[in-house]
Amino acid sequence: MTSKSAVRVSLGLIGLETLFGGDIRAAVNWLKVAEDLGIDGVTLTDHVVMGEALDKYPYGPFPMPLDWPWWEPITLLSAIAQATTRLRLQTAVLISPLRPAVLLAKQLATLDVLSGGRVSIGLGVGWQREEYEASGVPWEGRFGLMIEQIEICRALWRDAPAAHHGKTVNFDRIHSRPFPVQGDRLPIMLGIAPNERNVARIADHADGWLPIQADVPSIADGIARLREAFAARGRDPSSLMVRAVPRAAKGDDGKLDIARTLDNAHAMIEAGVTEIELFPLHFAKDRAGAEALAEKLAAFKASTTD
Repeated sequence: MTSKSAVRVSLGLIGLETLFGGDIRAAVNWLKVAEDLGIDGVTLTDHVVMGEALDKYPYGPFPMPLDWPWWEPITLLSAIAQATTRLRLQTAVLISPLRPAVLLAKQLATLDVLSGGRVSIGLGVGWQREEYEASGVPWEGRFGLMIEQIEICRALWRDAPAAHHGKTVNFDRIHSRPFPVQGDRLPIMLGIAPNERNVARIADHADGWLPIQADVPSIADGIARLREAFAARGRDPSSLMVRAVPRAAKGDDGKLDIARTLDNAHAMIEAGVTEIELFPLHFAKDRAGAEALAEKLAAFKASTTD
């Protein structure tokens, strides 16, 4: 079981600007308030471009309209780094195959230095073929490409000169500075389904898992298998990081209820989830509502610590 003292709380930032009259700068500046209230981290979602086939979204109705503004995560996290001092800067997920590996390594290293070592990056492969086609990246082989990107990032964050010989990228005696403050072990989490092959991918190349859905029994099973895979590779099973979004619950009035939703989070923590994430967009209509959510999340965190 995960130590209760390890539980962290984060805000998912998708749509946060709508609580500030659409002003993304005001939303970024407000995150210092969330930080002071006790929030541990923030996360951003990624789409470089969007095709119109939203009906192909594999997890039910796509929650956002086609004209939704998808802020570029590394750029926006850089602004958040300057507005805050302690928040972990995270994604859930960055669609890494859409970015050249060496550029990704440089972006994340730069962000880690700017933030004083606060980056915990979540990577995934996305779900829309049209996004890959528009980016000039093959849809087939995307999982392997993501894993090779991690290998390249680790090499460039560790060695100068660095070398890599893989399926899609080859180089010798390449230099990339700055190194991240956290070095080549900058935390990487993968937002992929916990099938046998993906469990091996996480255990071999990453530090944590981002469950795609909120089903606690499935999350518990995935965590158990990941811990076994970590142990089999000589890695400390207790080092596995898992960030999850609890199933949203409604109150008697039919509206989403923060307290009941956080009640659902307790089962996740018992299953081994180390970080709970909620979205202000789901529970608030303005800045005051966002602050109320941050306060309740911080109180929830305090209630779970020893």
